[in-house]
Amino acid sequence: MGLRNLNCEKKMTDIINVNGGCFCGKITIRAHVLQENIVACHCTDCQKFSGAPFRATLIIDATLMNISGDVCEYSKITESGNERLQGFCGNCGTHIYATSPDRKIYNIRAGCLEQHNELVPVSHIFGQSSPDWLANISKAKWFRKGPTSEEIQPPKNG
Repeated sequence: MGLRNLNCEKKMTDIINVNGGCFCGKITIRAHVLQENIVACHCTDCQKFSGAPFRATLIIDATLMNISGDVCEYSKITESGNERLQGFCGNCGTHIYATSPDRKIYNIRAGCLEQHNELVPVSHIFGQSSPDWLANISKAKWFRKGPTSEEIQPPKNG
């Protein structure tokens, strides 16, 4: 996995090294991502696969990543008619990526990476599918852990 010159104007500080894998450890991943390629995807497929209103995703060139282990794939035809391969661990079910059949670009799921808390999306895609209630999420009650734990203030925006 060599880091090639993506753009002479890109600084090394714009590139984040990431690593992670699935819950059971049978799949590991290492990659380099540009900060500008960290997005929150609100498409209905991401909502259904993740069970959440969106999922943080890293858009990564295949030459800048290495996945080890036996990844299972599910082929999904999207609303646009394109085929997307959904990669996941067949043992523990952790979602790892989505890619096209040509496998040139991967959408790595931020939740499976050690650095997930540092991978802040710089843009939101498929916003038309985002639920309206997300705009008011900070107005809801927030708890440190489960619903019977201490109530806390929501994270500050920006």
